[in-house]
Amino acid sequence: MAFLRAINVGGHTVKMETLRELFSTLGFSNVETFIASGNVIFESKAAPERVLENKIAKLLESALGYGVGVFVRTDEELRAISVYKPFSDEILKAAQALNICFLHEPLSPGAVDTVMSFRTGIDEFHVQGREVYWMCRTRQSDSTFMNKPFERAIKSPATFRSAKTIARLTAKYPAG
Repeated sequence: MAFLRAINVGGHTVKMETLRELFSTLGFSNVETFIASGNVIFESKAAPERVLENKIAKLLESALGYGVGVFVRTDEELRAISVYKPFSDEILKAAQALNICFLHEPLSPGAVDTVMSFRTGIDEFHVQGREVYWMCRTRQSDSTFMNKPFERAIKSPATFRSAKTIARLTAKYPAG
């Protein structure tokens, strides 16, 4: 699965049919999109994720005229992400939102410290592998946390999806 950053935000509008067609031109099979926020499900011959990410990013930039962050996860990785418990059930039950941030590579210890510096009375973070879990205790609109300053601080591109979206994806497209 590919999670795309900068699709249908910031004045860019891309039809999901267009995304499916573009992914198909790369030789991927069973291409589908899931909600109009840049979630693309596809099958590909085995290739390292970074190779797929770069291949997709180059095609999208060429076709759309702007750069798109691409973050690929296998079905098995997504399943593990969906069941991972970064916070206690009690904390999650009281929270208004849980979001998962996808990165290309695990963060350095210094970058993990930077992520933790974003903690507030509203926002809590947890880093696990190539994902950052952001739990918001209140409405996200009450939070001062924003993606662009986050990316600048960790010196890495990132894209966020709600835990609910990840759960829906894993239910619809089970691993294996």
